[in-house]
Amino acid sequence: MLQKALVLVLLVATIVICTGCGSTANHYIYATIPAANQVAVYREDPNSGVLTQISGSPYAVGDGPTSLVIHPSGKFLYVANAGQNENDISLFTIGSKGTLTEVFPRTSVAPAASQPQLLEIDPNGTFLYVLNSGSNNISVFTIDATKGSLAPLVGSPFPIGLSALNMKLTPSGNFLYVSSGSGTTQLSGLVEGFSVNAGVLQSIGATPTDGINPNGLTIDPTGTYLYVANSGSPSISIFSIASNGGLTEVQGSPISDTYTVPISLIFDVSGKYLYVANQASNNVASYAISTSSGLPSILTTTTTTGAFATEASPNFLAADPNGKYLFVGNQGSAAGIQAFGVSNGSLTTLSTYGVGNTPSSIAVLGK
Repeated sequence: MLQKALVLVLLVATIVICTGCGSTANHYIYATIPAANQVAVYREDPNSGVLTQISGSPYAVGDGPTSLVIHPSGKFLYVANAGQNENDISLFTIGSKGTLTEVFPRTSVAPAASQPQLLEIDPNGTFLYVLNSGSNNISVFTIDATKGSLAPLVGSPFPIGLSALNMKLTPSGNFLYVSSGSGTTQLSGLVEGFSVNAGVLQSIGATPTDGINPNGLTIDPTGTYLYVANSGSPSISIFSIASNGGLTEVQGSPISDTYTVPISLIFDVSGKYLYVANQASNNVASYAISTSSGLPSILTTTTTTGAFATEASPNFLAADPNGKYLFVGNQGSAAGIQAFGVSNGSLTTLSTYGVGNTPSSIAVLGK
């Protein structure tokens, strides 16, 4: 029972970055708070990383919000509401000062899907992908470019045949990968790949991760390598991505993680450094990436341990669009968002902001 509860907590943690939104004076941080059915919004000072909760925040949303994603235009925000009375997606328009206005009605994933947990949007902002943990499938919706409204794609939802933990689109939007702890043996999870054609998903096969419970997924900015955080091993697996989306584990993978329960990982904007949140070790480890092999090596130029202390139970990561700050979502007793300054892979603690209840995801918007 404890293991099942832990998997549920890990499942709802997600990572979102608005990479297509430019950056001028103001950046905004959005966080889902499932226990309160709210989205909290903070203004981020791009010169200091300091967060200030905006007027009107937090905003009410549907039951059990688990994750959110920002449209590449910066105009719309979507929230997955996984509660029993919901099973739907909320659409918010984003105001000039980061404010949110919900557009009703909400878009249901029922009856063919249930418990929407994770959201992804393709780079062009044309399709929204919804990972449904209760039905083991992925709903795909077309996005109206003017209004942000959603319409189900013909053939959706698409079965995935896995008890999913996470999903990630390539930067091109041509392939989507879904991780699962249900490997052929107890010693390995799986990553299933899908080709994407006008939003339609077609399975291209599953690949063992050589690690247990592959909860974390990220792809380098060039779309060359897929990185998997195996929280139960603990280890990090690295795969090269072929032109047809096929995965090949690189020589030397998986690498052993020095710390316990690696749960989430993310690249800095340059693609030179990889950050890994270690849930049970209460830290974020920093790795330098080999340009020739894609293999990460622990970065010890500023700390001998290669890791930086966080509050309890760091579960998800998000990066500022300028690459100056890293934000960590912590799910321990001091639940909140922790801000770090970033310099050549090194992290400097700035501050921690309590959000009242445990956050499940955060998104960063540059305006």
